[in-house]
Amino acid sequence: MSVVVETESLTRRFDAHVAVDSLDLTIQGGEIFAVLGPNGAGKTTVIKMLTTLLPPSSGRARVAGFDIVRQAGAVRRAIGYVPQLISADGMLTGYENLLIFAKLYDVPRRERQARIGDALEFMELGEAAGRLVSQYSGGMIRRLEIAQSMLHMPRVLFLDEPTSGLDPIARNAVWDHLVRLRDRFGTTIVFTTHLMEEADAFCSRLAILHGGKLVAENTPAALKAGIGRPDATLDDVFVHFAGGGVEDGGGFRETARVRHAAHRLG
Repeated sequence: MSVVVETESLTRRFDAHVAVDSLDLTIQGGEIFAVLGPNGAGKTTVIKMLTTLLPPSSGRARVAGFDIVRQAGAVRRAIGYVPQLISADGMLTGYENLLIFAKLYDVPRRERQARIGDALEFMELGEAAGRLVSQYSGGMIRRLEIAQSMLHMPRVLFLDEPTSGLDPIARNAVWDHLVRLRDRFGTTIVFTTHLMEEADAFCSRLAILHGGKLVAENTPAALKAGIGRPDATLDDVFVHFAGGGVEDGGGFRETARVRHAAHRLG
């Protein structure tokens, strides 16, 4: 199994604030890997650097074999990205959204219809292809966004809070499709979440960030066993490594963004 994401002392500063502090991380091909942490821990900043949306202040990272700074264009062609905020256009149909993304990803014209059709069927959206996305449920919107991100067959798929605002049924449906995606195409999935049960159920390994630093990394089972409690849950692991106090991070802007996304998906 080859390494598809590797960081070395990856750091991002915003003036005097260190959002990500000397992160060393290795993710293998075909893994489902979770990045956990309280608000303000640096999760989204890590994802933005790895997807070339934000340059690092120092350190290095390679994604799919390409340097995120010197080979940013090659990184973008090798990845898919589903942000927390909705990226689909509600005034277009599902098919029209996918057609736009196929053009943005430079999918050859002769392959577009087949790729779009396959993506719609894989995400079980074939019957809704001609409907406006504004009429979709939250779970359908997320599945469409995942379909958009996979049209160019990326090696790595990054998702920032992919099931935020979804009810349990829709959340499980999204994850059923993500697991099938990994199994069928060998896609490496890297995601952030605040839902410990989601990380415990679906990821092969996870990293916990706190104050911008990597404080734990292993399989969910190993992390639960490592805190010395036979009945430990991943919530217990999170509290153990990220601190037991009330977390006030995130601020007004992040809170507003999360609630806006949850409202639109709900």
